[in-house]
Amino acid sequence: MGVYLGNYCFVMIIVLVLGAEVRSQSLKNGYYSTSCPKAESIVRSTVESHFDSDPTISPGLLRLHFHDCFVQGCDGSVLIKGKTAEQAALASSGLRGFEVIDDAKARLESVCPGVVSCADILALAARDAVDLSSGPSWTVPTGRKDGRISLASEASNLPSPLDSVAVQKQKFQAKGLDTHDLVTLLGAHTIGQTDCQFFRYRLYNFTVTGNSDPTISPSFLTQLKTLCPPNGDGSKRVALDIGSPSNFDVSFFKNVRDGNGILESDQRLWSDSETNDMVKKYASTIRGLLGFRFDNEFGKAMVKMSSIDVKSDVDGEVRKICSQVN
Repeated sequence: MGVYLGNYCFVMIIVLVLGAEVRSQSLKNGYYSTSCPKAESIVRSTVESHFDSDPTISPGLLRLHFHDCFVQGCDGSVLIKGKTAEQAALASSGLRGFEVIDDAKARLESVCPGVVSCADILALAARDAVDLSSGPSWTVPTGRKDGRISLASEASNLPSPLDSVAVQKQKFQAKGLDTHDLVTLLGAHTIGQTDCQFFRYRLYNFTVTGNSDPTISPSFLTQLKTLCPPNGDGSKRVALDIGSPSNFDVSFFKNVRDGNGILESDQRLWSDSETNDMVKKYASTIRGLLGFRFDNEFGKAMVKMSSIDVKSDVDGEVRKICSQVN
């Protein structure tokens, strides 16, 4: 998930795969089955009510969860407000979905006060957002505690739309995620939008001679130039998946295969032999063999990502209000 679902940047703090696995052991399926049995259904109904009025909230929640996990780990630190908190970082521009998390938290506090963490609410909401967008669903292990630290300075090295595949691999590996996870999670760009300003350079100023990025298919280049003229509004929103922008499917991978990727970092997946092979498999139309594989793999990758550097009772808490520490 940025993967970038708006400005599309993410951060890394080096952690070993082993360390990530050890920390994930504090999570388990059905963590709230006794302490707050209706926790997941309350989050689901909250997300659903917001989705019904604004379906574009889905990529917002997915991106919010991704940002949370890639800075300080999956501890709800992205939800904390403050002049020096993560939300104040340039890379956090355009983050949305906070009101959904706050709404779910308020409902949960009225039923199970002090029990369900904001970090868990965000992880569950991201899953439900994908499911509501005709995507897969998966079991989310819970038991995360909320972190007490949120610093904008730690969001300065998030993955960028300008990153080469090598750099993307390095940043994901620093979080215990492999190349398979990288390609799979970038598939989240099958929903969501970005601004013209984040890819317009590919259309007009990609080379020193002012030519366009040669990896963009000619027909798609014409389409993009119409959407984003050279002197047009840089904040104009464009769907990351022109084919089916509201459906969570494999259209994104077909776009990359056909030279129709919006972000340079996405399109570059086709130029690397390892990521190219995965894009081909996900873009396959062979039903039951490769074409539907993305649904299963995305859920697995999300569970892995949502286990990054989770906090325990020792270094975390259950916030009463998600936007501030207790």
